Amino acid sequence: MDDRSTVDVADVAEEWEIRGSSTPFQGRVTGVRTEEVRMPDGSWARRDYQTHPGSVSVLALDDRQRVLILRQYRHPVRQRLWELPAGLLDVPGENPLHAAQRELYEEAHCKAGSWRVLVDFYTSPGGTDEALRLFLATDLAEAEGERYEAHGEELELESARVPVEELIRLIHAGELHNPTLITGTLAVHAALHGPGGLDALRPADAPWPARPFI
Repeated sequence: MDDRSTVDVADVAEEWEIRGSSTPFQGRVTGVRTEEVRMPDGSWARRDYQTHPGSVSVLALDDRQRVLILRQYRHPVRQRLWELPAGLLDVPGENPLHAAQRELYEEAHCKAGSWRVLVDFYTSPGGTDEALRLFLATDLAEAEGERYEAHGEELELESARVPVEELIRLIHAGELHNPTLITGTLAVHAALHGPGGLDALRPADAPWPARPFI
């Protein structure tokens, strides 16, 4: 059996040879790309995947260790899912932190005095290049000014604040299914109980190689 303690457990950048690339569909934000990729045995395999500008999300944690969650309808799965505030990085050149702050204001009319990076991940790396940065927001307060005028599916947003431990129970019971909510809840639970607590998390402007920003 391999001694896993000697393995460098970290993802690394790599790109296999491509001999053809096309974009058979391009929507307003996302598209579909088709590429032929050389396999280790020398053969060529077709890969179709969704191109995506990237996303940000916010786990807003209050002083009672409750998480701000929102529920909205998601048509592809025909369900109303509990989720975290989130949005696309569809404004050219926008800093991810600024995008996250905007989403927290627009979707929850909330602001935060402290921001950290909770976790970075690819939402579904076998089928899309979407990268998501999930921020932890603490020291919460209601935002000033008028509420953002919602539209579309956001007109029926529901909100709740649920303790971290209760979210953990609901995840394990199979009652919650949004991957960002699940990832964020497990990550913040680990951070709360880990060495250094929340202070050990990366700063909000930490490098993000998947989506470099200025």
